[in-house]
Amino acid sequence: MNFGAQLLDSGGVLFRYWAPGLDRIELEREAAGNALAMQARDDGWHELEVPEAAAGDRYGFKLPDGLRVPDPASRRNPDDVHGASEVVDPHAYRWNDAEWRGRPWHEAVIYELHIGTFTPEGTFGAAQERLAEVAALGFTVIEIMPVADFPGQRGWGYDGVLLFAPDAAYGTPDELKALVDAAHALELTVLLDVVYNHFGPEGNYLHAGSPAFFNPAHQTPWGAAINYDGERSRTVRDFFVHNALYWVEEFRFDGLRMDAVHAIRDDTDIDIVQEICEALRDGPGREREIHIVLENDANGSHYLLRDEANAPRIATAQWNDDLHHAAHVLVTGERDGYYADYADDAVDSFGVALAQGFVYQGQPSPFRNGEHRGEPSAHLPLAAFVSFLQTHDQVGNRAFGDRISSLADPVLLRAAYACLLLSPHAPMLFMGEEYGASTPFLYFCDFGPELAAAVSEGRRAEFGGFAAFKDEAARASIPDPNAESTFVASKLRWDERADGAHAELLAHVRDLLTLRRERLMPRLAAHRTGGTHWRDGEALRVRWEVGGAAPERFAQLNLVANFGTAPIHALPLAGDLLYTSNTDHDAGPTWRLAPGAVCLTLEENPIA
Repeated sequence: MNFGAQLLDSGGVLFRYWAPGLDRIELEREAAGNALAMQARDDGWHELEVPEAAAGDRYGFKLPDGLRVPDPASRRNPDDVHGASEVVDPHAYRWNDAEWRGRPWHEAVIYELHIGTFTPEGTFGAAQERLAEVAALGFTVIEIMPVADFPGQRGWGYDGVLLFAPDAAYGTPDELKALVDAAHALELTVLLDVVYNHFGPEGNYLHAGSPAFFNPAHQTPWGAAINYDGERSRTVRDFFVHNALYWVEEFRFDGLRMDAVHAIRDDTDIDIVQEICEALRDGPGREREIHIVLENDANGSHYLLRDEANAPRIATAQWNDDLHHAAHVLVTGERDGYYADYADDAVDSFGVALAQGFVYQGQPSPFRNGEHRGEPSAHLPLAAFVSFLQTHDQVGNRAFGDRISSLADPVLLRAAYACLLLSPHAPMLFMGEEYGASTPFLYFCDFGPELAAAVSEGRRAEFGGFAAFKDEAARASIPDPNAESTFVASKLRWDERADGAHAELLAHVRDLLTLRRERLMPRLAAHRTGGTHWRDGEALRVRWEVGGAAPERFAQLNLVANFGTAPIHALPLAGDLLYTSNTDHDAGPTWRLAPGAVCLTLEENPIA
């Protein structure tokens, strides 16, 4: 890796900084107490080998105008993003997972978590202590929200500026490695959320030292786009390719979740998303299971294509907001904003999402003023879709961080969980969702005073367009993102898991995941394409093809559900009954489905 401080086998450290256009960069080491001029090369690199330097040394760089900056590829910044970087020995941690080769993606049941609020302590070490409970419930993957160093002591992580440095508020690099190591011992796959579409607004010194990192020909909500396709873009692309490899090789993550790839501006034939995916598959992916999950509001199914062996050509899966939006309308009745795109027939939209992944596959979106959105997805296996009823975004982007359990009809919500967790999709729950946590997940940050005030005002102004917040006093009640109390309020209360309705929901989720593991998971490896759905009166029916009892055979999963407000009668499903709730199977030639009823059967060798 060209970037960052490199410990040399012969002793000492090689320091490097990329600053094309600057003729002098100085290295400052706290141990030495002086500044040393680095050697400038024609390709924009400045470097200096220091024989007496060692792991643990603090250092930074001095620009020609006197500005002192940390290493953009710092492995650790103990005193936050404005402070000195620290030389880290990447080989110091002693791993215990030598036999780990990962898990195949058809086994994925994902648990999204935020290190700072997952536990009261908010550290890598404290999160490690809770992993056994997550695994015991039936989850096979943990997806960790971004940990790259962000300004202050608290934040979601999407404002990171030092992309190689785990945030010091959570712990040391070795403590993060220990978390991954412990997860592997529990047979948990670990994905890390990374942000390659922008840098955060505070602590990003690349504009000063390496302006070639940005391409003003592309403008984004954050200003000039990261330079993936302009002059000198090869070094910039290497920075992000190496970052992806760094997390997967040095920290042994089993893959990445790439945030908002629709916001990346890159006009090259092989864009940076595909280049990163190929680097991971051609590198560590040759020896173990590596998975790349995308967030892509454009519903770009071309990233999800499979080869003849049903292996991903580019990315493994994508977050499926469409299923969330349709389900949200069904169980809460909310129809504002982007939910309007699913409100005309939420049952049918939910059926399309369950059967084919995306709802919007190229048709015009009313919410987007008729803009065509999405690409066809019915040809893809449903494991290509990470589907959910809530995420950090869908909770945290509400004014008061409301979780779906506080908004939904509880009977319909239980039904939606059954449809999700017993489908061939890759299901995901957000931390605390498994027991209907009462704690909100609010938007929080810890910016400097001027930016903090702008963020607080902007947050409240953002909700000014909603009827509930037209009044200034109502807007003032929205929690201040920069207040420590907003962060503290978002921490999970683990003791709730044993109480009343929380314990009932936890048991429901556990039962569904047990059924998925024992009866469905062995058959999902053979699932290769989307299913079909239709309305049977007010009943929703979905059919998926999965693996059969014999390798050369196939079977069919059949689902029927009632998301209406009144009981209905529906024809029975063929096959062996795997799951049923709120259904009278002795109502004559039809089944009586109460509101919230769900039935699932497995039909071996169905007649075409």
